[in-house]
Amino acid sequence: MQEFKSDAEAIDSLKDAYTRLDKEIGKVVIGQEDVVKDVIISIFSRGHCLLVGVPGLAKTLLVTTISKVLGLEYNRIQFTPDLMPSDIVGTEILDENRQFKFIKGPLFANIILADEINRTPPKTQAALLEAMQEKAITAAGKRYELGKPFFVLATQNPIEQEGTYALPEAQLDRFMFNIWVDYPSYENEIKVVRSTTSDEIISLNSILSAEEILFYQDLVRRIPVTDKVLEYAVKLAVKTRLNSEYAPDVVKKYLAWGAGPRASQFLVLGAKCHAAIRGKYSPDIEDVNAVATAILRHRIIRNYKAEAEGISVEDIISQLLEK
Repeated sequence: MQEFKSDAEAIDSLKDAYTRLDKEIGKVVIGQEDVVKDVIISIFSRGHCLLVGVPGLAKTLLVTTISKVLGLEYNRIQFTPDLMPSDIVGTEILDENRQFKFIKGPLFANIILADEINRTPPKTQAALLEAMQEKAITAAGKRYELGKPFFVLATQNPIEQEGTYALPEAQLDRFMFNIWVDYPSYENEIKVVRSTTSDEIISLNSILSAEEILFYQDLVRRIPVTDKVLEYAVKLAVKTRLNSEYAPDVVKKYLAWGAGPRASQFLVLGAKCHAAIRGKYSPDIEDVNAVATAILRHRIIRNYKAEAEGISVEDIISQLLEK
């Protein structure tokens, strides 16, 4: 691990690392630059991501590609209605010496792809929740620490809802970002089809090690933030709460529930990292606004009036940022 004379020099290194990561991932994942940026910001901020998009938009490919370029251990868990907590956490068995032995489940990796997370029962979702929050799991009364870094990227299909279990707000709140994965543009889809229907083999290089990622995670926490930016981020989250003195008319009219304090924390952390990957040594209000939609999208709940009038969560967030 390279040593830096100052945090400013380390931030320059983080910007360079992000540029190299983005370029390497772009060899395989075409036309999802904003999605890639948000996922990388989340990793450097010690957060987790929920990717929402219809099938076939390279959500799984994105995760496998990121795990390769980061040189991290990766496991994919396909969530199904019959998946039990022990299937992801691990279980105890009797070995040949008649001693109990713990067999680790797929959660013991650095990057976890929780594919179609809303298709599994609440008790299995809750087992994942503990791992996301505590970076550890409990089995047979014993606590087991998970690997570092640890990052969960969950996917969800927004259209097909038969046989699904909606994620409770408490679990949604554990995700730093809710990222909407949209269709590629016409030009990008041509590139995707051309590259995936040929026999071209793309080799990926490992850009960062686990040790470097942990260093950059600590660096993001050390980045200073001015009182003005901190207060702006907190006020943005507070504005979404109906009983707040800062709540504008659009919130009182269209929201049933607002964002909690974790939104304020993630707004500041996300802004710090967003600033760093652009070579800035401290975030400004522009950086807060850049990460606000993905952080607030799953933390505010519309009321019936908003649904009836076709007012989306993004519309409400957009009005909050304008004010």
